[in-house]
Amino acid sequence: MHNDSRELSLQHLRKSCGLHGGARQQNRGEGLLAHAQGVTCRTGPDQLRNMSLTVLGIESSCDDTAAAVVRLTAAPEILSSVVEGQVALHAPFGGVVPELAARAHAERVDLCVEQALEQAGVTLRDLDAIAVTAGPGLIGGVLSGVMCAKGLAAATGLPLIGVNHLAGHALTPRLTDQVSFPYLMLLVSGGHCQFLAVAGPESFHRLGGSIDDAPGEAFDKVAKVLALPQPGGPSVQAEAQRGDPRRFSLPRPLLDRPGCDMSFSGLKTAVLRARDGVIAAQGGLYQQDRADLCAGFQRAVADVLVEKTRRALAETGFTLLAVAGGVAANTEIRAGLQTLCAHLDVRFLAPPLRLCTDNAAMIAWAGIERLQQGHRDGFDLQARPRWPLDSTAAPLLGSGKKGAKA
Repeated sequence: MHNDSRELSLQHLRKSCGLHGGARQQNRGEGLLAHAQGVTCRTGPDQLRNMSLTVLGIESSCDDTAAAVVRLTAAPEILSSVVEGQVALHAPFGGVVPELAARAHAERVDLCVEQALEQAGVTLRDLDAIAVTAGPGLIGGVLSGVMCAKGLAAATGLPLIGVNHLAGHALTPRLTDQVSFPYLMLLVSGGHCQFLAVAGPESFHRLGGSIDDAPGEAFDKVAKVLALPQPGGPSVQAEAQRGDPRRFSLPRPLLDRPGCDMSFSGLKTAVLRARDGVIAAQGGLYQQDRADLCAGFQRAVADVLVEKTRRALAETGFTLLAVAGGVAANTEIRAGLQTLCAHLDVRFLAPPLRLCTDNAAMIAWAGIERLQQGHRDGFDLQARPRWPLDSTAAPLLGSGKKGAKA
């Protein structure tokens, strides 16, 4: 790269990463700019399958700003993984505020990238590509990550690879355990819930999903109506340990219908009505009442997920079930799925918790998978709030006017 063009690229990097607004921002970005000096792309389409690949991943789809470096040699290796959460930022509001999340991503994404490179012991010269979540997610956050990745790609000449956030989750078992295709993935988190038949890096078939609230969203809302702290998943689980799951008769939505679609909005409403009934009957809600409601709600979610998983396994005939997403960390849900798999002689695989929740290592790995398939994206890569993995599947009933939720 000639000196003139390199200086132009570095100016582009400063602007794209927000490093042009004063001395303070420039000082924060000096490490990144130093990494960018004299980088040239060293990957060619005929070499990718037989060479070592090192990819930087960037993730900013919700309320976690993350960057990671993953290297593929004989086996994948996570060289670094940095995650900056925003729990304290959103706690006063009882949930994620998209505008606040977007601003926090814009402030932190360049710092996360710099930390990831330093922890991995690499510079931009050592990379083969830059992968970034391009959707689905909160558009402001996704845009922050995409613009940072574009700036880095423009400054270095490295390939830019847009990754579907859901594909990152779905391909995580290949990062952690090098499993072969095909397998069944249950993605169950705060924003998504679906069964995916994963047949290849670009081949996903949705067997079913939630037609309204995702389980994690339902956990958060139940925690809110019961005055428990956010995030709701850990709070509800902790409270449920002291409760009786049989005290309240809560519904198991859609179990009376065939297929693998799910619904959790009605279950959440049933908890609210049960709470109101207790308050009306005894003049208040006591701690044991709250524990019993949490236990009953958690048991109902687990029952639905286990039964729908049984149907998905029967439909596909797959012998490997992988789970991902923050809700997969729930002990009762995980125990139910493990019991089901043991009964059906199916292998159960749950990645480490740090790789179940949002992270950039899964984005870097999905980028490697796409890179090996010969995929590149141009600088017209768009941030997308909605991006179905299976474009051939009918939209979910709860998808709204703008298209499928996931």
